[in-house]
Amino acid sequence: GFIFQVKSFQGVAVRSLSTSSPHDHPEHGRLVYKGNLAKAVLGVKFFSYSTSIFNLFMMPYIMLKSGIGMESLLVQAAFYGLIGIFTFVTPVTLHILTKGYVIRLYYKDEVDTYTAITYNAIMAEKVTVFHQKDVKIPDITKMFTTFYAKTKSMLVNPTLFPNPQDYNHLMGYDKSSFFKLEDLEEVKEADER
Repeated sequence: GFIFQVKSFQGVAVRSLSTSSPHDHPEHGRLVYKGNLAKAVLGVKFFSYSTSIFNLFMMPYIMLKSGIGMESLLVQAAFYGLIGIFTFVTPVTLHILTKGYVIRLYYKDEVDTYTAITYNAIMAEKVTVFHQKDVKIPDITKMFTTFYAKTKSMLVNPTLFPNPQDYNHLMGYDKSSFFKLEDLEEVKEADER
């Protein structure tokens, strides 16, 4: 276990014993990855959604004050189209681009499963559980996809894995079809005989 000290409000040190790492999650397992853009993704989505809601509430006021409702059908269509692009297309596009961004990734050794935490359309955390055997690497490098977990695209930054072996295991690089060290030693022994 870990022993750490926490200062209380009175300035007196309090000792606490913990049997698990602060990066463990009782349900999901051991934390193997934490995305560094999680707050930025959440902030951009929140800003986009809030401006869209603001646009929806302000549209009747703008139409009333500007007199666009009285203009020709072509001017109305152009106005509604422009407002529609900023109100609906931008948040949808942002969601499509960021829905696979993994903010945290947990691993359970005993069952060889990963739990990826991403943001869904309403900015709540979404949990995706998959086995290592479900990981597929795209044949062609894709801009917002590092791997597929079953059919869901996931985006991680390999340099943010504290232990590179965790990334290698996730991607299946530790199960390569090349000779393993033991196989090479067996070949060497057979050659010597």
